[in-house]
Amino acid sequence: MADRRAAVRRAWDAVAEDYAAKRRADGEDSALLADLLDALGAAPLVLDVGCGDGARTLANLPLGSVGLDFSQRQLELAADRVPDARFVQGDMTSLPLADASVDAVTAYHAVFHVPRAEHPTVYEEFARVLRPGGLLLLTVGTGSGDSTTSNWLGSGHEMFWSTPGRAATRSQLEAAGFAVEWERFVDDPLGSRALFTFATRT
Repeated sequence: MADRRAAVRRAWDAVAEDYAAKRRADGEDSALLADLLDALGAAPLVLDVGCGDGARTLANLPLGSVGLDFSQRQLELAADRVPDARFVQGDMTSLPLADASVDAVTAYHAVFHVPRAEHPTVYEEFARVLRPGGLLLLTVGTGSGDSTTSNWLGSGHEMFWSTPGRAATRSQLEAAGFAVEWERFVDDPLGSRALFTFATRT
């Protein structure tokens, strides 16, 4: 498992610039943030898990939001693009934040790079750092299984995806203490369709 984590980290470091260049900052998935922001109170603290270069999610969140990523290079790009945010390098299976410390969590195109056996742990960590009534907006994989791309974005590095399926993901979220409010398919900025889930920490 440690080897898989290291490989994913190396791949993200290697493709950071190319990935940022290929993804639009104004995609349909970015527009979903309006539902999240409308539901938050004044001066919320939002954690963006897998923040990447910061252009599509973190840059549209309230001032002082926290960007977390596994990749140091992605965090460097995000710090240049969103200088008013705070940044933490970390693993979403063990978030380096205190219990009940944030009002919302976003996780765009991130969780499915973690082995599916660890997805329940990820959702439990999201629930742990969220205050009661806190909000979660994340991309959900629809298929079931593991897959790899050997030369992702021409980087020469392997990228890994892992999902338990849409129904299993919903069950895992509910088991972690979330109430699912809606699920929506939107166009992904790399040209595919992606499923997003919006949930409340009960």
